[in-house]
Amino acid sequence: MPPLSQALEAAHARRLRRYRLVLLALGLLLLPSLLLALGLGVYRITWQEWPQVLQGGEAYLVLTQIRLPRVLLAALVGGLWGLSGAVLQGLFRTPLADPALIGMGAGGALGAALWSFGMSGAWMLYGLPLAALAGTLLAVALVWRLAYREGQVQVTTLILVGVIFSTVAGALIGLLGLLGGEAQSRDFTFWTQGGFSGSNWALVGPLAGLGLLAGGLLLRLAPWLNALVLGEREARMLGLDVVRFKRRALWGVALAVGVAVAGGGVIAFVGLLAPQLFRWLAGPDHRYALPGALLLGALLGVWSDLLARLLAAPLEVPLSFLTALVGGPLFLWMLVQRVRL
Repeated sequence: MPPLSQALEAAHARRLRRYRLVLLALGLLLLPSLLLALGLGVYRITWQEWPQVLQGGEAYLVLTQIRLPRVLLAALVGGLWGLSGAVLQGLFRTPLADPALIGMGAGGALGAALWSFGMSGAWMLYGLPLAALAGTLLAVALVWRLAYREGQVQVTTLILVGVIFSTVAGALIGLLGLLGGEAQSRDFTFWTQGGFSGSNWALVGPLAGLGLLAGGLLLRLAPWLNALVLGEREARMLGLDVVRFKRRALWGVALAVGVAVAGGGVIAFVGLLAPQLFRWLAGPDHRYALPGALLLGALLGVWSDLLARLLAAPLEVPLSFLTALVGGPLFLWMLVQRVRL
């Protein structure tokens, strides 16, 4: 074998080993993060108390009925935000794409707020994911329509339209809160700032099913996202119907974001941070970047929720406050670098 071929093969093997090690490390890190989040909070459960907790009592109820559904929902929602961001960044071939930034999160929040304003009881609970999905699809259709020019999506226009749509949707949610009174105004703050204080098993069950469906659909897009990196013309030469593929990918992202918003409101910048962190740790191959962004998003969701519960206990800090403190400066830096290029 020629020396150049040997060098390329060795470099490929090292890259694969790096991808797999990073994915393994993230998977191993997620389990202790979940256990730590289960034990910490206003009601603290130490490691020594776990055997007694499992025998019943007040601590058992806190763990199984309050803390466990909350932590699992935080991991699910964070993972869906991270995975959706990775797909959008590959789809539009830009690291600036984020479901929350381009208006998808605001659309889902508006749909959920409209539904919860007029419904109650079981109707409100089980129709919530569908309402959030409908709002997300509306946002996708509107933003896509306005940013699509001459067969391409203009990324700058996409972000600007998304910001404008998010602002208008936030104003409408605030108006709904005023019409509903002080209590409902506080509840609607959840949709725009994010949080898991309302988690319960009745919500986790249906959202987990829809989330698994959305995750499966998006993970299958990885090979064609790799082809799209070469350019749309080259992807067509490889047999990809680009327009149909983008439409299918956006439907999958809309489902994932709708589930995420129904479970935790709008959590800014997780969809931006998770894919970027994985590319920095391992590399850009979507076959690994998509599951990597899913795991990193889950970690960000769990740790953000844990910090939200601990920083101002017994009060809770809205999740978007925490994620924006990190994601905002990073997004600004990326935007400046893109303009310079």
